Amino acid sequence: MTKKNHDADVAFIKALAELLRENDLTELQVKRDYSDDDSLNVRVSRHVQQQVVAQVAAPAPAAVAAQAAPAAAPADAAPNDDPANDPGAVTSPMVGTVYMQAEPGADPFISVGKTVAEGDTLLIVEAMKTMNHIPAPRAGTIKRILVEDGAAVEFGTPLVILA
Repeated sequence: MTKKNHDADVAFIKALAELLRENDLTELQVKRDYSDDDSLNVRVSRHVQQQVVAQVAAPAPAAVAAQAAPAAAPADAAPNDDPANDPGAVTSPMVGTVYMQAEPGADPFISVGKTVAEGDTLLIVEAMKTMNHIPAPRAGTIKRILVEDGAAVEFGTPLVILA
């Protein structure tokens, strides 16, 4: 690749990153073909913190008084039950659709309690008609499966908890 192509590619990637930011996108993938044996395949992604806003009708005055004295949390309750914070969480590396088995009707790759080795396929995330096998980052036992077959996931979505 020539210096001219390199400079143009860097400018192209910067422009993609700007498009990502301006349009509030989480991921963008583009392939440029220069010739039969020369191409550029770029995927630009960013982590976006999602903010959930819930609208709740104002409670009656009696309900407000009942809420004023919150009950103590049970001693065995986890202080933060967010699966993304679990040290065994395996997250999605891309935006796509989750498949739990290689093809419809086949046995799922994993189930709760199953032991997996490092590199074993946990599930598939389809992105842009490409089936991406998500490997186990380490050996362990499947503690929780956090997604359902056919579910849409974002970049960074917790998929599985490994113990």
